[in-house]
Amino acid sequence: MLPAKTKSRSFRRKNIRTPGGKLVIHYSRRAPAKLKCSNCKKELHGIPRKISSKFKNLPKSKKTVSRPYGGNLCSICSRIKLKELRQ
Repeated sequence: MLPAKTKSRSFRRKNIRTPGGKLVIHYSRRAPAKLKCSNCKKELHGIPRKISSKFKNLPKSKKTVSRPYGGNLCSICSRIKLKELRQ
């Protein structure tokens, strides 16, 4: 159920033609921005774009990538970071 304040631009508008021939507006939430690597600002893969109320219901395996610095650094930056820590 959408809140009453659908005039705000946080909702995406889509014109839909009903089977009766009328044009109605359907409102849907906008997708949040893609997560970025905290080091190089590249887009993180493997983490879904969901609003926080939907994201919290996902299992942990779907929320993050199963390597060190999984939801924080991209694979290249995490590889560099782990090499630095070993030395």
